[in-house]
Amino acid sequence: MINLNQFIDNNVFYTYSATLIIILREILMKATILEPRPAGYACLIENFGLTGMPHWHTSFVSSSGTYQSKIQDGMVTDIYPKRYWPGDKIGNHLEFALKYDGVNLGMLNKIFAHVPQEGIISYIKSRPTGKYARRIWFFYEFLTGRTLPLDDITSGNYVEALEAKKYYTVRNGDKSPRHRILNNLFGFRTFCPVVRKTETLSRLDSEDLRKKCEKIVAAYPSKLLRRALSYLYNKETKSSFEIEHIKPNASRTEKFISSLELAEKEDFCEKKRLLALQNRIVDPRFKDSDYRGTQNYIGQTVSYQNEVIHFVCPKPDDIPNLMSGLIECHKRMKTGRVSPVVHAAAIAYGFVFLHPFEDGNGRIHRFLIHNILSLQGMVPPGLMFPVSAVMLKNPADYDASLEAFSRPLLGLIDYHLDETGQMTVENDTACWYQYMDMTAQAEALYGFIIKTIKEELVTELSFLVKYDHTRKAIQDIIDMPDRLIDLFIQLCLQNNGNLSAGKRAAHFDFLTDEELTAMTQAVRNGFA
Repeated sequence: MINLNQFIDNNVFYTYSATLIIILREILMKATILEPRPAGYACLIENFGLTGMPHWHTSFVSSSGTYQSKIQDGMVTDIYPKRYWPGDKIGNHLEFALKYDGVNLGMLNKIFAHVPQEGIISYIKSRPTGKYARRIWFFYEFLTGRTLPLDDITSGNYVEALEAKKYYTVRNGDKSPRHRILNNLFGFRTFCPVVRKTETLSRLDSEDLRKKCEKIVAAYPSKLLRRALSYLYNKETKSSFEIEHIKPNASRTEKFISSLELAEKEDFCEKKRLLALQNRIVDPRFKDSDYRGTQNYIGQTVSYQNEVIHFVCPKPDDIPNLMSGLIECHKRMKTGRVSPVVHAAAIAYGFVFLHPFEDGNGRIHRFLIHNILSLQGMVPPGLMFPVSAVMLKNPADYDASLEAFSRPLLGLIDYHLDETGQMTVENDTACWYQYMDMTAQAEALYGFIIKTIKEELVTELSFLVKYDHTRKAIQDIIDMPDRLIDLFIQLCLQNNGNLSAGKRAAHFDFLTDEELTAMTQAVRNGFA
């Protein structure tokens, strides 16, 4: 125990103060040493002061302890033990990133634009045949368009640019002899999305959705399926417009339906066809003759001159290259034996994020889903999936699939609005649209399609069967025109299986009480 008077004495006070400072310094030093250090992408981002779209995986290396992993909102943070520390050189952290964090083309593009070229060259020369060195070399030249002063590799096995066990890839990729790399990427430098093989996607992909659909369809007569197709076209058209709170006139509805009918046979993912489609489905006053030439965005006015921005589209000057890249990517995926749902997600969501037209982008985005699924043989001939109806019924899930990209993107864009609401984007944003991670969108689309097949499609086909049985039952009671039978069923369904007195007086005053009772019972039995 320290005597208080003794502690107050200056000499003793300074002695104990110095001791305390030494102890605190040692504690702080140990805490600093024990604090995990960022590695891979996280280290390079921090060291070069970069910003970018959040990556699904972040790595740290601790000087003590064991491996730890944390998953929150789909984002994984891993803390590795000391032996995993890659070193302090750029190449070491690039290799670590590819090995543990995965491939993020947008982030690699940003890193390559800021790191000294000499550091990358030195790393590649130190291990010229290493698979990660070759990948880094390939990605550098692929993304930047610049050729490093390195000799071509003349021997050795080819290595996949993306590991097929971890990513969806094209099956017939082209070889890059210079790097001894098999380029199995979806696209090209102008547009190249990436989709990871998550547990969710792997599980869903293992289900043969087409066979499930064919099994359902086989249970119904062909005549009914032909009627169902017409009904489904109408439902899909109505739902796609309703998602955007639009009530089209009869002419625009028929034009959209006629386009859906062609989606099974013709490829719409080319500039002329997309422009023609846009012209058919929008108000004639908003037809485009080319891609948009103005900056657009999606926002919500909350008060006078107060706009809440939800999504900023690419600069108009970037659109021609981005759309050209998207179309070429579609062609490559079309012949590359890519999962139809992944293909549809990458192109259809890619289209709506590029937003190449002033109006109609959302409807075309949903149309492209049908077009690609049909072209890739996902949908049995003579049928279509009312995917928009499922999206309309599950708005939170649909919004989440869009916001998975749009929300984090917003923080990377510098923009301002003038007094008329015209937006100007001031920084370079093209790379974030060029190299999107479409994993979340692919997962969402799989979910929508499964619900479409197992719920929406079955419900609609079952409804038509019940409807036919009910119509025949009513015809057995009284032989009246089909138009009146349809009206009777419709009015009863709207009123819990009963025909109101007013509707009876207006349309069916010729029925006897016995006939009315029997007919309403037929409706209840038919749709029980």
